[in-house]
Amino acid sequence: MTLPASTAADRYAASIRLSVAPMMDWTDRHCRVFHRLLAPGARLYTEMVHANAVIHGDRERLLGYDGSEHPLALQLGGSDPELLAQAARIAQEWGYDEVNLNCGCPSDRVQAGRFGACLMREPTLVAECVAAMVAAVDIPVTVKCRLGVDDDNSYENFVNFVDQSANAGSAMFIVHARNAWLKGLSPKENREVPPLRYEWAHQLKADRPQLPIVLNGGLATVDACQAQLPALDGVMLGRAAYHDPYVLHQLEAAQTGAPLQAREALLRAMRPYIEAQLERGLALKHITRHLLGLFHGQPGGRAFRQVLSEGAHRPGADWSLIEQALEITRAQAERVAA
Repeated sequence: MTLPASTAADRYAASIRLSVAPMMDWTDRHCRVFHRLLAPGARLYTEMVHANAVIHGDRERLLGYDGSEHPLALQLGGSDPELLAQAARIAQEWGYDEVNLNCGCPSDRVQAGRFGACLMREPTLVAECVAAMVAAVDIPVTVKCRLGVDDDNSYENFVNFVDQSANAGSAMFIVHARNAWLKGLSPKENREVPPLRYEWAHQLKADRPQLPIVLNGGLATVDACQAQLPALDGVMLGRAAYHDPYVLHQLEAAQTGAPLQAREALLRAMRPYIEAQLERGLALKHITRHLLGLFHGQPGGRAFRQVLSEGAHRPGADWSLIEQALEITRAQAERVAA
């Protein structure tokens, strides 16, 4: 069902309060359908897709999504304004609600292609990219960035980067509130080692109150997220939403007042989607890998992961394997409770 334009716009606007970060190899369409069930009002982001891939690649594989995923944003990588504008037009044609420019990924491959976090050093080029995309589409164009790169600890440089992109038309900034180290740290270490400086995001919002600011980086609990929201417009969960996805459901409930649902009920809501995908020939393992953390920290959680991990890759694996995992999990939880 297609929502009326006003309703879709309202849902998109409201979704700024909670979003799930774009994560390579993780936030594919199956993961996003699961996250949508957990957090009906959250804004979801695709994995980063390079503008060249959008233009020349298999668009159904790269851009395809389930209708339930809205509000949904496509994150683009690249640094060529013309190519980014063309990719943004394609994203709009495919029905995405937002196009987001990646200025935060620190991997060597991304640096070699002159996109991602290294663009923090080129605010004028980023502004040109944003301006080209804004001119090409009617949907919002946004930027996801770091505070700086390597040993650049200048708040003034950070604000200059934001100001140039804002003046070019960026509708929102997602701030991963730590620097990116482009030499000497792996992408994983870049998510953990450089110190978090939430105060920069707070100061940016105080200095530029008209700019929508979403905070990303190190947010892993409901309390930690809620503590940021009075001062900022939204929070973005990354790996916490993947490794402990129920926290996403808890946070949505805390923000909206909606009642919490049991983990098992949320998983059962995935059944129609899973069975439809299996009928199309998809192997169960491609979906269940995103479900492994649902019982994180709960009695039976390890058994749940084990059953799915060991069984989902087998030929013919179907919903009955998930029922088996739930049964074992339930039995262990009952033993603990007794």
